[in-house]
Amino acid sequence: MHVDRNGLEVLEREECLRLLAGATIGRLGITIGALPVVLPVNFRLVGERIVFRTAVGTKLDGATRNAVVAFEIDDIEPFAHAGWSVIVTDVAHEVTDPAELAALARANIPRWAPTRADHIVEVPTTMVSGRRLVPGRPFDPLAMGRGLAPQPH
Repeated sequence: MHVDRNGLEVLEREECLRLLAGATIGRLGITIGALPVVLPVNFRLVGERIVFRTAVGTKLDGATRNAVVAFEIDDIEPFAHAGWSVIVTDVAHEVTDPAELAALARANIPRWAPTRADHIVEVPTTMVSGRRLVPGRPFDPLAMGRGLAPQPH
């Protein structure tokens, strides 16, 4: 187990993908008019890519302009001061290949809004990272020198 310089457990890729596979609601960070926007989406992890439905508009436009997006899920328990967060950063693409769309239809990807959402967007999980806050774990700044946490640059 690795602990970062803030005392958070660094999650391995496999654990991040497991957490993504168990979630159904995430947040998509996109840029609209040079301003950051974060929007909720229902999604599925299909293979190693995040897939969600959307209609024509802000989400589709912002997510498919060959711009980098951020996708985040988390589970936080504020009273116990515990939880985890997973972030994926990559370039989103609209899925347009008919065979791929047919295969994704079997994934039963839900819609966030009750309106018609005819477009499928995918976000590869090439760059995925996660952190876990464990209650009661004391922060040990000396752990950084023992290889338990990444060294600051």
